[in-house]
Amino acid sequence: MSLLKVDNLVSSLRNGAPIVDGLSFSVAAGETFALLGESGCGKSMTALSLMRLLPDGVVNTSGAIQLDGIGLSELPESKMREVRGGRMAMIFQEPGLSLNPVMTVGAQIAEVLALHHQLRGTAANQRGIELLDQVGIPDSARRAYEYPFQLSGGMKQRVMIAMALAGSPKLLIADEPTTALDVTIQAQVLQLLRDTQDRTGMAMLLITHDLGVVAETAHRVGVMYAGQIIEQASRERLFVAPLHPYTQKLFAALPGAGRAGQPLSAIPGSVPPLGSIAQGCRFAARCDKAWGLCHEQTPGWTVIDGQGVRCHLYQDTGYRIRDTGPSSALGQAGEGLGETAHSLNPVSRVPYPLLQVSGLQVHFPIRKGFLQRTVGQVKAVDGVSLSISQGRTLALVGESGCGKTTLAKALLQLIPATAGSVQFAARELIGSSGSRAAMQMVFQDPYSSLNPKMRVAEILEEGMSALNIGGDSAARQAHIDDLLHKCGLARDGKWRYPHEFSGGQRQRIAIARALAVSPRLLICDEPTSALDVSVQAQILNLLKSLQQELGLSYLFITHNLGVVEYLAHEVCVMYLGRIVEQGTTEEVMCSPKHPYTQALLSAVPRIDGKGRKIIRLEGDLPSPANPPQGCHFAPRCPHAMAACAHYPDVTNISATHGVRCHLYSGK
Repeated sequence: MSLLKVDNLVSSLRNGAPIVDGLSFSVAAGETFALLGESGCGKSMTALSLMRLLPDGVVNTSGAIQLDGIGLSELPESKMREVRGGRMAMIFQEPGLSLNPVMTVGAQIAEVLALHHQLRGTAANQRGIELLDQVGIPDSARRAYEYPFQLSGGMKQRVMIAMALAGSPKLLIADEPTTALDVTIQAQVLQLLRDTQDRTGMAMLLITHDLGVVAETAHRVGVMYAGQIIEQASRERLFVAPLHPYTQKLFAALPGAGRAGQPLSAIPGSVPPLGSIAQGCRFAARCDKAWGLCHEQTPGWTVIDGQGVRCHLYQDTGYRIRDTGPSSALGQAGEGLGETAHSLNPVSRVPYPLLQVSGLQVHFPIRKGFLQRTVGQVKAVDGVSLSISQGRTLALVGESGCGKTTLAKALLQLIPATAGSVQFAARELIGSSGSRAAMQMVFQDPYSSLNPKMRVAEILEEGMSALNIGGDSAARQAHIDDLLHKCGLARDGKWRYPHEFSGGQRQRIAIARALAVSPRLLICDEPTSALDVSVQAQILNLLKSLQQELGLSYLFITHNLGVVEYLAHEVCVMYLGRIVEQGTTEEVMCSPKHPYTQALLSAVPRIDGKGRKIIRLEGDLPSPANPPQGCHFAPRCPHAMAACAHYPDVTNISATHGVRCHLYSGK
């Protein structure tokens, strides 16, 4: 019997435009139902509709929502408050915005316990500490009295989960619970949710665009597009044979080692505004299998062997798409912009060291007292050495807080280096005052890194004007037009503002801005982490084509190891300010040697259905202000030994593969 039953749910703007349009699904006790799709498809609005927490201007206009036999649509608000947090709880996507910044985390959990279990005082405090311990918060008795700003992103997300579980809900709605987390923390969070399900029989509605998370967590999946569920099936059936062209394209857009030599199958265009399509298939404008009927008539719901799909290809035509499984989808050719970008002939160049970093250190002083005396050092980057050749990509991976972004800023001289050498094209950068035009950075969030008051043309011209390059204004505008074309943007869009573009288009603008001054090296700091898999494919195709055409080098900072396998030539694994393993992508990804690298790779969700043993790391990343003695990873390492009291030297596994670990000393 279904615990949650949603029947023909419609949520609309007050002017009548539907945002969630005719959703029907159910979730049984102990089951995980995943809602999968791109941003803007209405997934989060569906969750808010179920919780009756819709923003102003949006209302539930029709349909029925039943939770454990109780109709939620008819409940008065006073009764609905008892349901929220008690029978049904929600984990929001951004814990930093969902936690009260002026209350300790223990007090926030105690609120839930008082409301739904009438626990107060010492009993509530003790139960709060137990919940924090269950979600993996180290030293929970002390952390309960800390404020959200004192916790890392992963710890704040675990506090949110503890708050959601405090009311012992029968249904948990998890809205992108792992999007901003490192793979190691993500694996811990997902395992915690699975363990809670096994122990309590809790049902879960999982909202995500991560196919790997869906493959390892969900029992059944609903694929959502433009406010509708367009395909629904068991996890096994969906991943073996997706029916809807949209689902197939999502699989084909996934990066990985098997796609390294070819473009990803990016989906052209973007999700239409919710409520903008009154008739016809909502995916027709982006579908290469669409015909006239798809634009004229809305497809009905067709069930094929228990797998439901909303597509004209399956309605009384006898048509079946052959070879639609993930393995064949990943072998399809690129589409739309991806094909155009990769039709460029690669420029033949002989690789040579372009960037050479030796012993780079970035230490920040810790000052205390009235006289602000230095009492310690935060060793954010502590003796890093690496090199990047012309036309090559070096991926830098590691958990949040390990120093990746600090290293990138030190290379650009945005923050001063404490010691070491940074040579670019055989010229020393540290201590020099020359132009930095040859190195540019693409930031993680294009919306916050683009000036909202400037048009695109002004944003792109700003750097050229500051560095006195590009000739007069007319020549610069011609250069801007060429950049926009290279980056897959319409030239007439240069007179628009950043907010008028989609997330993927804004990231293209950020890349065009970096290219405006003709750099030779781009430092990309998590440029695809906040993007849907389809938009990510467009950006990766663009970066690869630009590298082939212009001979660009990339330092690519990421925690998405699928992107590493697809894009990078070499990999450096960073832990607490130091490189612990480096080598070619094949060496590091296929034969990792350092226990930390092995743990990172074991935590990556897989869509191929193959089992994996997750290596769970104990505790959290230590503070760079007080790193452990000897090997920094030893307190979390399952192979720690007496020799780890001394920091290991580099052991060369091969001519290109090195590791800092005593397990390989003397070999």
